[in-house]
Amino acid sequence: MDGKLFTLEEASALLPKLQEDLRQLQQLIEQMELLNLELQKIKVSQERMKTNRTAGNAHQGQDPFFEVESKLEFMQIEAQLLLSNFTRNGVLLKMIKPGLIDFPSVLDGEDILICWKEGEERIGHYHGWHDGFMGRKPLPENNEGNSH
Repeated sequence: MDGKLFTLEEASALLPKLQEDLRQLQQLIEQMELLNLELQKIKVSQERMKTNRTAGNAHQGQDPFFEVESKLEFMQIEAQLLLSNFTRNGVLLKMIKPGLIDFPSVLDGEDILICWKEGEERIGHYHGWHDGFMGRKPLPENNEGNSH
C-alpha cells in the first residue's frame, strides 16, 4: 500500500486539526447552500421581470447574477483547499456531514483504516479497506501493534 500509515497515537494527535478543518468545511458548505438558494431566487425574480418588461426598458449589459456567482466560486475554491488539507495529511475524508475520517494503518500485518466518526470523543474503531463503515470493529485495547 502506498502513502502514509498512521499509528493510533499519530491519528489521535492529528484529529483535533482535522476536526477544525471539518467544522470549517461544514460551515462553508452550509453558507454555499444558502447562497445557492439566494441565487435561484434571483434567477426566478429576473425571469419574472424579463417577461413583464418591454424590450425598450431592459437593462443592457448588467449581469444580475455576477456578485452571487462570484461569491459561490470563491467559496468553492475555499472548500477545495479545505478538502485538500485532508489529502495532504494522508487521511481519507469519507463523509462531510456527519464527518467520517479514515486513517490508513496496519494491524497485525493487515492493511486497515482506523476510523473516526463525528460525535465520537476519540478514535476507537477500524475496518478493512473493503469493509466500509458497516464493517467497523473496536480497536484492540492495547493497540501498540500498529506499525509502519
